[in-house]
Amino acid sequence: MFIYDYKFDDLSKIAYNKLLQYQGNYVVKPKFFVIDFDKIFHRCNPLDPESMDDITDATESSRTIMLGLNKDWIKKSGDFFVESPINFLTAVIWYLRKYQNGKYCTLPHVIELIQADYDRLFAVLQEEDEIKVLINPFISAYQNKAMAQLEGQIASAKIGLARLSSPQLYYVLSGNDFTLDINNPLEPKIVCMGNNPQKQQIYGAVLSLYVSRMIKLVNRKGQLKSSLVFDEFPTIYIGGSSGIDGLLATSRSNFVCTTLAVQNFEQLKKDYSAEQADVIVGIVGNIISGQVTGSSAKKLSENFGKIVQDKESKSINSSDISISKSTQMDYAIPASKIAALSSGEFVGIVADNPDQKIKLKMFHSEIQNDHKAIADEEKGYKPIPAVENVTYADIIENYVKIKYDIEQLFEQELAKILDRQRNAEEVASAEETGGQDDEVEEAERGVSR
Repeated sequence: MFIYDYKFDDLSKIAYNKLLQYQGNYVVKPKFFVIDFDKIFHRCNPLDPESMDDITDATESSRTIMLGLNKDWIKKSGDFFVESPINFLTAVIWYLRKYQNGKYCTLPHVIELIQADYDRLFAVLQEEDEIKVLINPFISAYQNKAMAQLEGQIASAKIGLARLSSPQLYYVLSGNDFTLDINNPLEPKIVCMGNNPQKQQIYGAVLSLYVSRMIKLVNRKGQLKSSLVFDEFPTIYIGGSSGIDGLLATSRSNFVCTTLAVQNFEQLKKDYSAEQADVIVGIVGNIISGQVTGSSAKKLSENFGKIVQDKESKSINSSDISISKSTQMDYAIPASKIAALSSGEFVGIVADNPDQKIKLKMFHSEIQNDHKAIADEEKGYKPIPAVENVTYADIIENYVKIKYDIEQLFEQELAKILDRQRNAEEVASAEETGGQDDEVEEAERGVSR
């Protein structure tokens, strides 16, 4: 199971205690992992080199990060000043993936590398053949002194990523306590990722990267049944070929159950664009809704459709009473009824299987909760245990080390480039000297003749 816990640790605490209660039912007991940036539990590298097979993985990761940091870019896909920083970030990610077999392939190292001055950065990036096509437009702009264009292409990437330059984030993102293949039959996991409403814009982009990488590993054949739960789903962005619409369309055959919780459709449209929101809403098979108003209630009512309903009209005059009965098509669950639902009341529609037909697919019901029993159970919940005592000194040490790693990378690579240039100059000089000696010898032979 994967849980995106927007208001950490509301859902994570329930998941942890339910695992303690039912852990005896598993053939292989799942391990419990938590990613949280305010209180550090576990560390995980979303750009793990072993999970990045080719440059398309770097492209998807780059797009997820940049669109997560700049939500308004989602509606400008294809724009020059949107695609340029995405391409540049792709080049940097893939360079670090190829450098010494991914030794420094982490998001913190990417952030530090991309902040370097252009002379050193372009000289180093040109050493990797696979990204020359991606960085060629930027080098051309630099060589032609088109600095305004270059800053427009790259600065948005540098500014956005600079917001992620935090010792806490660096510490969590550079570790490797677990991998994101949560439904691996040999190593099943329950992973909870916590956000913070006060720091949503920063944390959301990083968590989007985690989710994007996790979906690609989970939605495969031959894995265990799994569940993905997203609370306040619009607060993170999942795009690329492994986007949420692709997940919803293909994951059922791979035994992946996806649950998206949103306040209303307008919130989804605001953060994902109207077209993408319509695709997401139209592709889900099961819809469960509490009280919503406005266009969300109207859309739900239309989705539930119309049914034949009896209509009776009565007219009374001084001498007679006449009653007429008829049938007409009307909304099964009117928008006004959805807008007036009480707490605990839900309307919805469920999907079924060919061999498991459901006669009453549509419902308007109330959940019968024993609130006293639930409160008593919650009193006995154990807190999620801290993994280890991480000190501030550990966090700062890791932060400084990442900066030192990138400086070492520049020193070593620039030294190699300099040595190569010197060797080339020596060879050229030797060839030139050899050519002059040949001319002298030829002249001497001519004089003697």
